Amino acid sequence: MERNEATLSAGENIDKGRISPEVSATVARPSRIKRIQTVAMLMLFFAAVINYLDRSSLSVANLTIREELGLSATEIGALLSIFSLAYGFAQLPCGALLDRKGPRIMLGLGMFFWSLFQAAAGMVHTFAQFALVRIGLGIGEAPMNPCGVKVINDWFNIKDRGMPMGIFNAASTIGMAISPPILAAMMLMMGWRGMFITIGLFGIALSIGWYMIYRDRGSFALTTEEEKYLNEGSVASKKEPMSFKEWRSLFKNKTMWGMMLGFSGINYTAWLYLAWLPGYLQTTYNLNLASTGMYAAIPFLFGAAGMLSNGFVTDAMVRRGMNPIKSRKICIAIGMFCSAAFTAVVAQADSTGMAVVLIGMALFCIHFAGTSCWGLIHVAVPSRMTASVGSIQNFASFLFASIAPIATGWILDTTKSFNLALAICSGVTVLGAFAYIFLVRSPIKDSDI
Repeated sequence: MERNEATLSAGENIDKGRISPEVSATVARPSRIKRIQTVAMLMLFFAAVINYLDRSSLSVANLTIREELGLSATEIGALLSIFSLAYGFAQLPCGALLDRKGPRIMLGLGMFFWSLFQAAAGMVHTFAQFALVRIGLGIGEAPMNPCGVKVINDWFNIKDRGMPMGIFNAASTIGMAISPPILAAMMLMMGWRGMFITIGLFGIALSIGWYMIYRDRGSFALTTEEEKYLNEGSVASKKEPMSFKEWRSLFKNKTMWGMMLGFSGINYTAWLYLAWLPGYLQTTYNLNLASTGMYAAIPFLFGAAGMLSNGFVTDAMVRRGMNPIKSRKICIAIGMFCSAAFTAVVAQADSTGMAVVLIGMALFCIHFAGTSCWGLIHVAVPSRMTASVGSIQNFASFLFASIAPIATGWILDTTKSFNLALAICSGVTVLGAFAYIFLVRSPIKDSDI
């Protein structure tokens, strides 16, 4: 009872706009918790890198696969969109299962199966076969981001979550950054089929390692000191898992809809560049495969820097007494508006170097904002529903973002240019920022559902 009252008091202080002095003060981090955090973050980092190597493989092999299988830009866009649709729909059951079964089982199984389908992509010969493999890949990858959010929420105090969230998100962008040169080199050495099979085998090995090493918070007998560190300042929460009725009630919550619509603007931009950046550089600036791999890596390094810098900024703002929700919203709005501005002028670049810098700044800003979007879940949602809220947010955003690859492919086939696609992306980002500003006003509480 004493711990629940302290937690509720902290939640009330968050609602009023500032954190209380007791909560904003440094909470001692027990040594065993530090070790668990280190191991968990290292494994999440490598899982996220592998995850985005898999996601980037089709984009890097875009033109080669089109030539060998006789596919159009629209069909490649459809394959990219099929993945995101499958991934989006799989988010709904994934979140509910994750809150009940935990990250050890869900990420272990998910990584194993997505890696199997990734390896299978190296054996396809038709568009229909490729489509089935992409569906399996999307379903398998669904637990990745919600599991990361859940692990960080379980093992870090509320005021310490900005940096690990930045590291976790940065790992995905580092995966995007290193994938073009690495995958291009693998293609030159073993062909696109060998590339798919090899990175699939790496993922299978990592999935086994995750299941053998990681343990969920519920499997530990925590000391009073450890409980105090993990719980102090968090949004008040019941202990029992969410019921299906409570899960459905999330769709009636205004803050939930703000997260769903706003994050759609983030993901549309991120997915457009992930899916089409190598193809854009090859088509617009007539680069060969090796040069494309090197140039395409640079903007994603900008994105990783945006994620890491967000962790520093949000943690500093909260430690100085700012409302955790307000700190995230400020970062989200600034990041999204700036990203939209940079995307709007990409088409005006008169050289490959200038285009890479502008796209890099667009990705820096969108991933700076996106890291705060995930961080918002940590400070605005009770711990027992973080995976469910994260998965619903991801579900909505990927349904919307799945339009970007196929729409861009169709625009390219029709207009022979990416200009219209970039203009649409800029507008979508601005609309997403407004959703966060006007709809996300208060935490989601147990009493709200």
